[in-house]
Amino acid sequence: MRVVIAGGHGKIALLLERLLADRGDEVVGLVRNPAHVDDVTAAGARAVVCDLEAASVEEVAAHLAGADAVVFAAGAGPGSGIPRKDTVDRGAAVLLADAATAAGVRRYVQISSINADAAPATETDDVFGAYLRAKKAAEDDLRARPLDWTILRPGRLTDDPPAGTVRLAPKVDGGAVSRADVAAVLVALLDTPASIGAVLELVGGDTPIDQAVAAAV
Repeated sequence: MRVVIAGGHGKIALLLERLLADRGDEVVGLVRNPAHVDDVTAAGARAVVCDLEAASVEEVAAHLAGADAVVFAAGAGPGSGIPRKDTVDRGAAVLLADAATAAGVRRYVQISSINADAAPATETDDVFGAYLRAKKAAEDDLRARPLDWTILRPGRLTDDPPAGTVRLAPKVDGGAVSRADVAAVLVALLDTPASIGAVLELVGGDTPIDQAVAAAV
């Protein structure tokens, strides 16, 4: 399987790249900063420099040619302000979906946030509110498209070692989950056609990941 990951230098993306590469998949990581190429390469992926805040649909579509799936793992990051929550967390997701459509790539997995459906409906000065609003807008855009999409909403992210067990459902109570377990769930979702059209929330739990995915979809 050839998988293109937007936000290829993110913590989840690097873990996902390693998991996919280790099992023999062809993985491409789109990165904005050329200084991040070596880290993506070390994770087993081919790094492509592509700034999703500046690239055209045609430029991104060219990088998706021949892909079996795309994963949106990009984010403006915790130190960014309100404008970049919109240009990255929403705008880049929309651009990637436009490019996937243009390139004929139907499978699209999007990383969102567990509280995206509680995003404030109006503009506020709160950065986290703007983040949730951007994630919700990206979800709404994707759900309206005739793509084979899956939306994953992780809870509070940690850098703990993978537990291999989670709680995954359309709605779960808030909680934390390791980035390593998020990456493993993404692999399982990519391998599970029944997850197409699902919006799933994810936190740590007691159910092995393969069983959790099978039960959730």
